[in-house]
Amino acid sequence: MSSGTEQGTGQGRFLDSSKEKPVKVGEELDVTISEVSRRGDGVARVQGFVIFIPNTKQGTQAKIRIKEIRPSFATAELVDGGSGA
Repeated sequence: MSSGTEQGTGQGRFLDSSKEKPVKVGEELDVTISEVSRRGDGVARVQGFVIFIPNTKQGTQAKIRIKEIRPSFATAELVDGGSGA
């Protein structure tokens, strides 16, 4: 009955986990932290794809390394940076 694409949040978000992501595990990127999540992690976006980075603040320019990629977001660690707002 289910097509297999109805899993997830049910809020019409990106449910196609087979789509290629704009980042790869281990990749290092220079990003700007655009906001802070409810959990307190910094949030950056690459081509609209959300990346959560702990221990960063909004407005910070940082070098990050992608640690994990999920269907609708990635997590990263701070490599260099953390100064800023």
